[in-house]
Amino acid sequence: MQNHKSTLRCAIIGTGFWANYQIAAWLEIPGVQIVALFNRTKNKAEAINEKFRLNATVYDDYEALLKNETIDFVDIITDVDSHEMFTVMAAEKGIDVVCQKPMAATFKQANNMVEICKNAGVKFFIHENFRWQAPIRKLKNALDAGVIGKPFKARVSFCSAFPVFDNQPFLATLDRFILMDIGSHVLDVCRFLFGEASSLYCLSQRVNPAIKGEDVANVLMEMSNGIHCYAEMSYASILEKEAFPQTLVLIEGEKGSLQLTNDFELKIVTRDGVIGKEIINPTMYDWLDPAYAVVHSSIVDCNADILNGLKGGFCETTGADNLKTVALVWKSYESATAAKKITI
Repeated sequence: MQNHKSTLRCAIIGTGFWANYQIAAWLEIPGVQIVALFNRTKNKAEAINEKFRLNATVYDDYEALLKNETIDFVDIITDVDSHEMFTVMAAEKGIDVVCQKPMAATFKQANNMVEICKNAGVKFFIHENFRWQAPIRKLKNALDAGVIGKPFKARVSFCSAFPVFDNQPFLATLDRFILMDIGSHVLDVCRFLFGEASSLYCLSQRVNPAIKGEDVANVLMEMSNGIHCYAEMSYASILEKEAFPQTLVLIEGEKGSLQLTNDFELKIVTRDGVIGKEIINPTMYDWLDPAYAVVHSSIVDCNADILNGLKGGFCETTGADNLKTVALVWKSYESATAAKKITI
């Protein structure tokens, strides 16, 4: 159903670390007005309201917000354990939902969220921004152009020693860490670039003794189109050059290769040598953290695509589509636990 409103009214649910960048990104896009904020600790929401001069109504009661406010959609930026509850409550009120990744704490919950939104007739989108990073989009364009011919093998890598626990200490307390956190992004990038997986085999381990969950995971997938795709992720990798928060990619094809290297450099190689080399820098908005620039910048493009979906147009990261990424995350855990290949 088309929404012909020129401006959609949004309520932000959760005003923690990532809300600072999600709100800033919405403010870059015409057609969205943030009219309400919710946080269990009300003074945190009040601080965000003042920081961005939103003049929004602040709540510490989600039910009261849904009852009192006239809103077109909620943007849920809370901890993953609360995503299902907040989504279902909005859907029951006929309010469209945008939810941060990972969609839910379990596959069953994620599937329930998709089904409830579908049955309620509300739109449901997942804020999956890694596929919207400028270097990833440029790589996809080069891949689709066919310059390296038919691809047969790929490596997608997010390996770092960045102290991610410093600004998000809750990550150290998770029983399941890197596959849920970064794996949700990396496996979605694999799907974006190469389509769906038909099987996978995963190995994981915990290197950092101060955290509960796994901080290293390696997933080998056979895609439905025959491509062998190796997704590797680590927060324990002490390398010569710190890549965080870049996703590095190597795609090999019959006629050449595409490589997205450090510092956003895209190389096209054929038997004639390097035939193309380009630096794809992210847009440097004045509100982003330079250490996260490629990630923060992509939030704007992701939000713009979601807004198109909210207004009745096409959006890439629907709940139904992202459920396939969620399935890969949980199939990876299943494989790592059972030490066996899993058919999707």
